[in-house]
Amino acid sequence: MASTAEDFLVASEQKAFETEHRRIINNNIDKYDVSFIKGKSRLANLDHSKKKGHTIKWRVMENLDKFLPEFESNFQKRGGKVIWANDAEEARKEILDIIQKAGAKTVIKSKSMATEEIHLNAALEEHGIEALESDLGEYIVQLLGQEPYHMVTPAMHLSKEDIAKLFNEKFGSPIDSTPEQLTQKAREILRSKYLQADVGISGANFLIADTGSIAISENEGNARLTTSFPKIHIAVVGIEKMIPSIADLDTFWPMLATHGTGQNLTVYNTILSGPRQANETDGPEEMYVVLLDNGRTNLLAQKEQRQGLYCIRCGACLNVCPVFQNIGGHTYDYTYGGPIGSVIAPHLRGMQEFKHLSFASSLCGKCTEVCPVKIDIHKMLLLNRRDSVKEGLAPVVEKLGWQAWTKGMLKRKLTDFFGGKLKNWMLRTFFKKSWGHYKEMPKVAEKSFSQQWKEGQRPQQ
Repeated sequence: MASTAEDFLVASEQKAFETEHRRIINNNIDKYDVSFIKGKSRLANLDHSKKKGHTIKWRVMENLDKFLPEFESNFQKRGGKVIWANDAEEARKEILDIIQKAGAKTVIKSKSMATEEIHLNAALEEHGIEALESDLGEYIVQLLGQEPYHMVTPAMHLSKEDIAKLFNEKFGSPIDSTPEQLTQKAREILRSKYLQADVGISGANFLIADTGSIAISENEGNARLTTSFPKIHIAVVGIEKMIPSIADLDTFWPMLATHGTGQNLTVYNTILSGPRQANETDGPEEMYVVLLDNGRTNLLAQKEQRQGLYCIRCGACLNVCPVFQNIGGHTYDYTYGGPIGSVIAPHLRGMQEFKHLSFASSLCGKCTEVCPVKIDIHKMLLLNRRDSVKEGLAPVVEKLGWQAWTKGMLKRKLTDFFGGKLKNWMLRTFFKKSWGHYKEMPKVAEKSFSQQWKEGQRPQQ
């Protein structure tokens, strides 16, 4: 078993039995459920919107080679610059080059999972560049030295008491501070950073081909400040975020907001189409969009699984997933946790190292049911499992075990060859450690059902 899979099993077992973690997550997800139920009830025809979103994303993925150059051409017409990054290393190098050429020393960032994916903060710090997160949740986990726990709510795993304690240790604020007071404290600290920063770095929720624009949705206003005050703005965006037209936001903005937080519409929705123009009063002097591949074309090449690229990063599948709710976001050891992360990680990061995530699912189908663009997530997980076996990545012991089990189950004589005593001994000897360390092992009957039936031991009518 690969070390990543072993670490996952160890971390999962540990996290699943942390009662305080479960209490916090259940409390936060319960609040989300209430908002989400209320939010989706306001949509006149939810299924129609899902089908429309699915069709638009299908069209994009089937024609991505046309939409990407269209976006680039339209963005460049307004003075923007596009950088194509094949992998995380190339993306970091290009961003660092821009910053160093400008002589910049400070960077302010708005929430961006793409920058988390390429581990940008660590790379900048290695070169003496201060990178500060401005999203409150991201700022909190940055202070803790952690990765985001959830793609929409990075600090979902923390209680207000945890955050109050952190702010007390870092800034001396009262230990009994309310959420409002904590937010105000963060605002006081961060507000001056927007004015001091040399470069602003953001992600984007959508790339818009026909206008050459990026669209950013947020609830705090930090993305607008990040993209407006610094002289240079760099947006790091996965190539799958493309949509054909600005008119498609009519579908995607409400669906993203409703499934992400239960809102009708996110508080701030911004469309940026390049650097400040001659007739404009604000905005950066230079704007770059880094189009990030980083394994996405590997997934695009998989005809059956490329649906994974339809994802709009609403996080709804994480919130309904019983596995995520029990083992937490950090356990996945990947930027995108939960069901959708388990679908895309083996293709973006390698099947050998991340195939185990596709097996970490109950296949209950809630993720598929809730997805706003109708990605058949649990089917994608099964296809990943199939591919991992076809590629010969299953352990030898596992292969032999399943072969023996299959042979025995297909022939009644083999199934009944061993009695219940021997079967129970085999369960206790070979499976107690993996299956029975937190529960009692099942007891197999002395005689099988078919044997009892033949002997006339039939249930009374």
